[in-house]
Amino acid sequence: MKQVVIVGHGGPEKLQVREAPDPEPNQGEVRIRVRASGVNFADILARKGLYPDAPPLPLVVGYEVSGVVDAVGAGVDEALIGSDVAALTRFGGYSDVVSVPANQVYEKPATLSHEQAAAFPVSYLTAWQLLMVMGSLKPGETVLIHNAGGGVGLAAIDIASHVGATIYGTASAAKHAFLIERGVHEAIDYRVTDWAVEVDRLTGGKGVSLIIDPLGGRNAKKSFRALRSAGRLGMFGVSAATASKLPGPLRLGQVALGMPFIHPVSLMNTNRSVFGVNLGHMWHEPDLIADWMRVVLEGVAEGWARPHVDRSFPLEQAGEAHAYIEDRRNTGKVVLTT
Repeated sequence: MKQVVIVGHGGPEKLQVREAPDPEPNQGEVRIRVRASGVNFADILARKGLYPDAPPLPLVVGYEVSGVVDAVGAGVDEALIGSDVAALTRFGGYSDVVSVPANQVYEKPATLSHEQAAAFPVSYLTAWQLLMVMGSLKPGETVLIHNAGGGVGLAAIDIASHVGATIYGTASAAKHAFLIERGVHEAIDYRVTDWAVEVDRLTGGKGVSLIIDPLGGRNAKKSFRALRSAGRLGMFGVSAATASKLPGPLRLGQVALGMPFIHPVSLMNTNRSVFGVNLGHMWHEPDLIADWMRVVLEGVAEGWARPHVDRSFPLEQAGEAHAYIEDRRNTGKVVLTT
């Protein structure tokens, strides 16, 4: 099989294509001939040495794939062979063949291409956990989606629109027309406008019911202050660390120092809450993930969940895919194809 391997921490040039033996599915596993692999910001953090969960180098990243089952291990129904599927992968997704536990594999909706199916699991599961499971978003509430043009951002727009919430989104001006078309009520250009001032104006000084923030650092502190009473802040990333000039792990420390100091008493006194989401720490909860996946796949069938692929790169151009995302050129997901 062909894989993209992170051979050292640094820039996109640290991604190299290598050959390896095809994996054999173990008991309870499914082997998939991959047609497309989703690219996530966690992959970029791992390449930069900023992702604590990443295994030691050399490393193959990738959390989601879509393809065709070509073999199964003991205890798995052989009728799956030949099926089009999407799957969650605990690393290893930047490959043209993967073996994964059967409980992480889902039938690919016929209405989705393999590229769309590979763009679906991480973004929609993360957004569902943020907005519905832990964010408890209700019809008529307001939600602020930071990085609204990213994969999770677009998934959150779909979900919030389905719920009937009022949606604000931060993104560069070039993405605003697309975001409005997708369902955002007010798009805010964070590059030229203080988004917190704009949110204060839009809400008449009340603040926002729910904010989801993948940036961390000082932005998280502003997000917390922008909540209304009974508001919730959902954190799901620290992408601000990539902008730091400090070396290695010191970047994460700098971001952490910029975070709001949360004390239970202050939460009680302000009637606000803060929670965190990391789908990569949910492997021990396959039943929960399956329940959430069932709902968002129903969303595909019903037409309100619409995974959007901005651009596909051949597997061999994974470095270019990373650079494309780091330059914030993508609106929606970026995938690798085999």
